[in-house]
Amino acid sequence: MSYLVNSIGHVQLNVTDVDALVKESTDILGLHVTRATDETVWLSSSGRQAELVLHRADENSVRSIGFDALSADAVKEATSRVEAAGCRLASQEPTLDCCTGGMVFVTPQGHTIEVHTPIADKTYGRRNNALGVGALRMDHVNLTSPEPTETRAQFEHIMGLKLSERMVDDSLSWMRGANRLHHCVGIVRGETGLHHYSFEFAEFANYCHLGDKLDMIGKEFAWGPGRHRPGDNTYAYYVDTCGAMVEVAGGMAMIHDDDRYEPNVITALTRPENVRVMNVWGTPAPAPWLAHKFPWAKPAA
Repeated sequence: MSYLVNSIGHVQLNVTDVDALVKESTDILGLHVTRATDETVWLSSSGRQAELVLHRADENSVRSIGFDALSADAVKEATSRVEAAGCRLASQEPTLDCCTGGMVFVTPQGHTIEVHTPIADKTYGRRNNALGVGALRMDHVNLTSPEPTETRAQFEHIMGLKLSERMVDDSLSWMRGANRLHHCVGIVRGETGLHHYSFEFAEFANYCHLGDKLDMIGKEFAWGPGRHRPGDNTYAYYVDTCGAMVEVAGGMAMIHDDDRYEPNVITALTRPENVRVMNVWGTPAPAPWLAHKFPWAKPAA
């Protein structure tokens, strides 16, 4: 099956205190506001018009996750596959007006997912001149699903995502899009929700900068810095002001020989055997990181 999406497009969150998350995202990550209304704020790390979209609400939750399709024709093809994948087509319009086309579907597990044409971008429009650590781009999300193999099959059928790596018990798997980076989405067994959203870093020194900035506001890393074996990327995590987990990551592996690549299957599932499966440098994931849950809003009717 051919890819229909290239990469993660954007994350939309419902937030009780939008102003606090905007301040933290600009001061810490270095995002900038591209649009602001009384109800919604768009933020980006680059020339893209939107990567993180915040909606004023009476709860903190995921509203939807968007994926950049390869083209308008790819959006149409993905739309035609929704019903056969056992999902519900909720809209045939993009939720953001910076996209010329899009559609929204809801999975039986309760995830609201959008497939949209590429978000408008200014390729040379900005070079991380913000106050924060200078994240480069939003690069992936990790969702939680009570039926991870079904969610994986839905994403494969509708969006053409391909499996890069999985745990032997399917408790965690990673899928890639047409940009062939190891993953644009991870799927974790758990109650429907979001484990984390992630931005890419350019240099390892950024982790020192991030740690100092978190310390200045009384926060600390939830895990890391370290290096994941799946994806081979460096990482660190913290929890944002609305309670969602944020990862910053750098240097994700690329699947160069896509046609002949065989997904890796991880068989070490318990400690201490699996510690270096998740962190090459040997520091195990702490219990709060493992148990983290950020809820998904009830899908629209």
